[in-house]
Amino acid sequence: PSNVISGMATILRQRGVIVEHPIFALFGLRQRGKFDPMTEAVATDFLPILAAETPRRSFVVSIHDVAPSTREASARIIEALQRAGVRTTSLLVVPNYHRQGSATEDKNFVSWLRDLEARGYEIVIHGYFHERPRRAGERIKEKFITQFYTQDEGEFFDLDYDEAFARITRARDEFEAARLSPIGFVAPAWLLNHAGERAARDAGMQYTTRIDSVVDLLTNQRELTRSLVYSTRSKWRRTLSLGWNAALARSLEMRELARLSIHPSDFEAPKIWDQILQFIQRFARTRNATTYRDWISRQRTNREAT
Repeated sequence: PSNVISGMATILRQRGVIVEHPIFALFGLRQRGKFDPMTEAVATDFLPILAAETPRRSFVVSIHDVAPSTREASARIIEALQRAGVRTTSLLVVPNYHRQGSATEDKNFVSWLRDLEARGYEIVIHGYFHERPRRAGERIKEKFITQFYTQDEGEFFDLDYDEAFARITRARDEFEAARLSPIGFVAPAWLLNHAGERAARDAGMQYTTRIDSVVDLLTNQRELTRSLVYSTRSKWRRTLSLGWNAALARSLEMRELARLSIHPSDFEAPKIWDQILQFIQRFARTRNATTYRDWISRQRTNREAT
């Protein structure tokens, strides 16, 4: 943009740098073709101008497996995120986590969720039971995904349409009766088949997410962006997660949306939590923290405007 170039030219003149065109200074090219790298002091002066012209993108931090039994751990994570500057997240709440009892029958838990929702946090339906019981005669592929990969947590992996619809609508009705307002559904471990996605849409859910995308169920728009997520069940899983996410975070730098998914156990793994805080600091330099609900709403508004 011309105002960026003009601002760069002003800084260069003040610094006594002569170039054919200010933008060439970024590459250290002088008028006569001699190479002279830009000094750190001059480069630093450009940052406010470039930052002002670059629209801030977004990042979503989601906390998974929120339930009465994980409330204390979830609250500690929320407080730690607030100290790190993240004051809004998407809370993935399980209606009846591992069949321990209905979350909405716990009045203190519901009151806590209502308070968070009033402060700008988002409540998201996260499965119904979360767990998937093992079945006789399962194939190797099914065992790998549901037992090794998710440790029996892929509730919606192979549910048929009717059962998926029944569980999502039951969760929706229970949450609405508790005066909570979820518009999104996220399957445990992001394992949602096509029938399950159709059931979520028919149940009135406006969006879902997968490990590699965010799906607007009203418009069928899909934003490809892989979530950072950790496995903490063993030392080798934690080590692999740290290396994988370090590489993945770099690949997300040019994405419109960055995603960071946190589970209660992550907070108890010091190296993993340290990396999570590092990612948040990195994202916050060029992105605003938001929720899936608000991000999708803005995307719709932007599409309508164009």
